[in-house]
Amino acid sequence: MKKFVAVAGNIGVGKSTLVRLLCQKLGADWQPFYEPVAENPYLADFYANMQAWGFHSQLFFLTHRLKIHHAISAHPRSVFQDRSVYEDAEIFARNLHLQGYITPRDYATYRELYQTLVEILPPPDLVIYLRASTPTLLQRIAQRGREYERSISAEYLQSLNHLYESWISGFTLCPVLTIPTDNLNYVAHPGHLSLVAQKVQENLTGKDEVVFEAEEVALAAQN
Repeated sequence: MKKFVAVAGNIGVGKSTLVRLLCQKLGADWQPFYEPVAENPYLADFYANMQAWGFHSQLFFLTHRLKIHHAISAHPRSVFQDRSVYEDAEIFARNLHLQGYITPRDYATYRELYQTLVEILPPPDLVIYLRASTPTLLQRIAQRGREYERSISAEYLQSLNHLYESWISGFTLCPVLTIPTDNLNYVAHPGHLSLVAQKVQENLTGKDEVVFEAEEVALAAQN
């Protein structure tokens, strides 16, 4: 049966790498959908005047991401998606609003459109949320050496981390598998990838094993 898994997480956390490796490990039934590179016609204006063009820029990104989500829904094979439509609205647009780059009126319009469309689109079968601390994110961003990411600050990543945690704690459209990645390296250690793949498959098939500590069992017996 076809499955749709979205991989979410902050900049530099390792979403694209995990999507690629999971598709390779789980076989030909799985298709990767990477974050699309799109020429945003508002981007130059946005960087020149963020408050004037923040709404327009985010609306373009939202429209583009919704098209991708719709294409995934119609795709015949199982899919791992690199970054979800939800993150555009819940993380990046919200962050611009909180910083004053999108006015309350424009943000209310954006949210209404987003919420209406999300109700129409089928949700994923699973969201994998990759969690990492700010120092880990900075280290990984430096390692991949992308010129346009050099100016990303620790404060910016930390603010996005807060928004990610707030969003994921209230996300109820589908099950969420949260994976702490500070001590994971699924490129260097195949065993780490196997652990993640096993958890993904267990969540998709509805299998779970509860492990109680002895102290928990003893304490529960007293109640």
